[in-house]
Amino acid sequence: MPRSTTGSLMDHAINEAAEIAGMQGVGEGLPPSSLEPTFGDGSPPPEDPRPSAGPLVSNAYLGMLIFMGAEAMFFAGLIGAFLVFRLGSVTWPPPFQPRLPVMITGINSVILLVSAYTMHRALRAIRRGNQAGLVKGLLLTALLGLLFLGVQGSEWIRLVHFGLTLASGSYGATFYTLIGIHGFHVLGAVVWLLILSILSRHRRFSASNHGAVQLCGMYWYFVVGLWPILYTLVYLS
Repeated sequence: MPRSTTGSLMDHAINEAAEIAGMQGVGEGLPPSSLEPTFGDGSPPPEDPRPSAGPLVSNAYLGMLIFMGAEAMFFAGLIGAFLVFRLGSVTWPPPFQPRLPVMITGINSVILLVSAYTMHRALRAIRRGNQAGLVKGLLLTALLGLLFLGVQGSEWIRLVHFGLTLASGSYGATFYTLIGIHGFHVLGAVVWLLILSILSRHRRFSASNHGAVQLCGMYWYFVVGLWPILYTLVYLS
């Protein structure tokens, strides 16, 4: 190939490479704002007016669900241990052991079940912004819980007097462990109710802000709903 033709081809290639490099340099040197999409008048697109979606379940609500699930598994283990002793015994209750007070505990169970309704009334009152109804419902629920514990305590004193103690074999040990732990949970819930009733007197809750009351209601429903299962297994079986 003639030297002149080869030189012209090399010059042409060099010129094209220079033009491409110049275009890239111009693109890189442009300010970022000029590369953003714009409308016909040069203004940027408006931001999305819709608020960002929050979590479907609040952290407190989720935490309470996890806690209640752990408590349910805990009581399931205790109930399983009770059933092992119960089904493994030829006679239950064992001979010469006092019988449990079925009738008075049945009445006491009704008292605890009624407290679930008063708790429901308290929640309904605060959802409507009724502060007085909230205080009344919380106090009634706490009062019924204390009455339940008082009856349980009096029956325990009688059972101990008749000879049923923790040392009375598997019968006494499983009874006091299972029923006693439930009573401890009821006591903790009653303390929570009394604290909420004090706070509600100072109008710390409203129709749009009563998460603590709702969480307490969930926990109270749990301890109330657990009791019929325990009563049927321990007292009636």
